[in-house]
Amino acid sequence: MNAPTTPPTHGGASGPGGERNRFAPAGSPQMAEAEGLSAPGGLPAAGEGLEGAPAAVRPRTPVHERGSSPGDRWQPLAYRAHTREHERPAEEPPASHPVPPLASASAPAASATHPGNAPSPGGTPSPDALLIRRTLAEIEPIADKVTSYFYALLFVRRPELRVLFPAAMDTQRDRLFKALLTAARHADDTAILTSYLSQLGRGHRKYGTAPTHYPAVGECLIDALARHASRTWNDAAQAAWVRVYTAISQIMIDAAAEDERSSPPWWQAEIVGHEPRTSDVAIVTVRTDQPYPFLAGQYASVETPWWPRVWRHYSFSCAPREDGLLSFHIKAVPAGWVSGALVHRARPGDVIRLGPPAGSMTVDHGSDNGLLCLGGGTGIAPIKALVEDVARHGRSRPVEVFYGARHDDDLYDIDTMLRLQKSHRWLSVRPVISDGPTLGLSGQLPQVVRKYGPWNAYDAYLSGPPGMVRSGVDTLVGIGVPAHRIRHDSIDELMASAAG
Repeated sequence: MNAPTTPPTHGGASGPGGERNRFAPAGSPQMAEAEGLSAPGGLPAAGEGLEGAPAAVRPRTPVHERGSSPGDRWQPLAYRAHTREHERPAEEPPASHPVPPLASASAPAASATHPGNAPSPGGTPSPDALLIRRTLAEIEPIADKVTSYFYALLFVRRPELRVLFPAAMDTQRDRLFKALLTAARHADDTAILTSYLSQLGRGHRKYGTAPTHYPAVGECLIDALARHASRTWNDAAQAAWVRVYTAISQIMIDAAAEDERSSPPWWQAEIVGHEPRTSDVAIVTVRTDQPYPFLAGQYASVETPWWPRVWRHYSFSCAPREDGLLSFHIKAVPAGWVSGALVHRARPGDVIRLGPPAGSMTVDHGSDNGLLCLGGGTGIAPIKALVEDVARHGRSRPVEVFYGARHDDDLYDIDTMLRLQKSHRWLSVRPVISDGPTLGLSGQLPQVVRKYGPWNAYDAYLSGPPGMVRSGVDTLVGIGVPAHRIRHDSIDELMASAAG
């Protein structure tokens, strides 16, 4: 699910067995509407615009305090401290920057590390993780239905939020529940979850997400699960999910608050260069309104003025430059709202927005390992950035680039890569064509790479279509490259970008 959302602070549907929801006042309009799912305009589709980051849970007890009101159990500690310090609640988000849902495609939602609830030294899942996995196993076959119900609750309780959602909401319909399923597999991995959620919390600032928005999203999530996981839902399961969501929201709020001290929620970026390379590929160069800190191999979420609130991820095709300019390789995909606008409509002088940099496909400059780089299609963009990054650091470590495309004409940046090869003796560039005649290497990119090597002394970097990345990872692992030395962006993020 990738939809921006501003959660309500009360209201809710009945739980299993007709038990009245703990958050909704008896006889309230919110309760009556939620029971019938009478959201204005019918059931909403799932949303669009979420980022995929890595998430996690730091050891922390639940936020519910003895004697506090029911809604307070959803108030993360940072928010309550913040309101005491500033003596006012966080502001509602502006209409042009809606609030995204709590989780992203590649992000595991987390299991709270709670006193007496940690996994055993032998790796046995914690009690909360087991309860969460049982819930997820029950709702997985009906994830679409649960997702729709979640959005219905959200929009019934706060119908004014519907206008804040982007028009193309169906593209990432299942992102939230994919994230929850991922959480079931990583619920006890505190380090991974913390890293993921922190990045997610920072990324959500561009939607105008405030600490006050988390309680209602949590209430709607719990109510949707309670309604559809009737076989596994009980008081213990509900308590586990409350702890998990409390921990998730706390990590995200903390990360956003820390990020706010040094970074804006987004950067304005003026297009200063627009170079068509093929009928559907353009290189877009921008200048940001203030310094933009990033590393070669990372990506940014991009919003255009033609499709407000619709964000897509694109990798930087350059390492950081002295002039501060940033470049992207954009391929217009069928029905791609953002990619089509950037390739066919954008011109120098237009202003777009960039979210914060993300991604961990970066070079370890403390290592002497060589780099094995597989770039398919516009996936050559971050590979080019990595090559420039190695050159900037002045170290002669071997870099082997395999640049894949369907046809010779699709190698739109081969001249640039060959010029780089000419300038750096440590760089080797091999074009690979999968379909049609070619003077270069022929075949599927991962299979061609298998014929070379060995690659035991290399760190591998893969960028391109999701199918190529999956196949490439399988191939490299199969020929003995350790999995921890294979780097690529999340498959879910790649699929989201492929949607355009």
